[in-house]
Amino acid sequence: MSTTIGRDALTQGKRSFPPLPPLGGWFTEEELQALNAVARDSMDWRKGFSGPEVAQFEEEFATYCGVKFAMALNSCGTGLDIAMMCLDLKPGDEVISPAITFKATHLAILGQGAKLVLCETDPETFNLDPADVERRMTPRTRAILAVHNNGLSAFMDDLQEIAERHPHPQHGPAKVIGDAARAVGATYKGTRVGKKGWMNIFSFQTTKNMTTLGEGGMITSDDPEVKRRASAYRSFGSGTELWGTNYRMTRPQAAVGRVQLRRLDEMNALRVKRARQLTKLLSEVPELTLPTEPPGCGHVYYGYTVMVPPHWAGEKRNHLMKLLGDQYGVGTVVMNDVTATQHPLIQRHVEGQRTPVSDLTGKRLFCVSLHPLMTDDDLDYIAQALAEAVGRVRRGG
Repeated sequence: MSTTIGRDALTQGKRSFPPLPPLGGWFTEEELQALNAVARDSMDWRKGFSGPEVAQFEEEFATYCGVKFAMALNSCGTGLDIAMMCLDLKPGDEVISPAITFKATHLAILGQGAKLVLCETDPETFNLDPADVERRMTPRTRAILAVHNNGLSAFMDDLQEIAERHPHPQHGPAKVIGDAARAVGATYKGTRVGKKGWMNIFSFQTTKNMTTLGEGGMITSDDPEVKRRASAYRSFGSGTELWGTNYRMTRPQAAVGRVQLRRLDEMNALRVKRARQLTKLLSEVPELTLPTEPPGCGHVYYGYTVMVPPHWAGEKRNHLMKLLGDQYGVGTVVMNDVTATQHPLIQRHVEGQRTPVSDLTGKRLFCVSLHPLMTDDDLDYIAQALAEAVGRVRRGG
């Protein structure tokens, strides 16, 4: 692959790349064999779909993340709900979370009756700004719900130190929780995302770096009380006095998840390679701010997030994205704007809260189509399309 942007790839004709590839990784015969084996075994009326695969997947995922336990779920969204339930929140309790994330993060907070306190998103990492977290801590803060956004770990040690400096008068330091929906396999200071913090919640939805047949999630923690409560919430309160329902993962999902987990580092390594290739190519486009990898953080690039200049925010950013799709077939997606723009319930609850940095950042950022199986020629085309489209916007076209 070349390291300079020319027009060679563009001359070969318009191509088509989805904004967010519908399958984040890829399947092999091994996943199909695992799925077939479970289907055949489940035909035995003495077994059905209650085999050992879910427990095996949980054990292997816990080992992968270096934690004491992992709990498989039907989605990351229900995992976020469980995380908030484990806090036993009361009216007036506050949970700090970044203004920029997917709406599910904040709906989980509101769903348990807590006050959502928005925090600025760092425009370099697209994660929580620790300095702003500290400014927004109060005696009512029960948790900091960070997001490992688009494949990059939040600064979990910094957040834990802040929590310990501002303890809740009854409950002690705020719990630091990680929404790891987009960061499976990412690393932070020599540990995998999922280890740091009170608990972390992962997604295996179809676009994620690994998937369990399109939906699925996982909680990780070292706290036995989290395990007790989360187990109850996941399965009708079994063995406890707690409320619960059915948030369980299925046997076929877990069987495929075990294979995907074994292949995750391979899939992520290729994804990272492709992202870094794209960064080299796009380094010649001065209007684009490209993704960073802070020291101690291993990015897995669920989203390849770029930003346009501040004076391009909003209308010009949108025009650039439309040009890329209409004229070049290069899909892009805003991932994400501030959550107040995503759901009216969130908008009502955060009315009056100010996050000017995040408001501007959400109008500047977008993600470019990226997949591990893209070829060098694909990346050349995408980079050349971006360079040409940026040039057209620069010239007022």
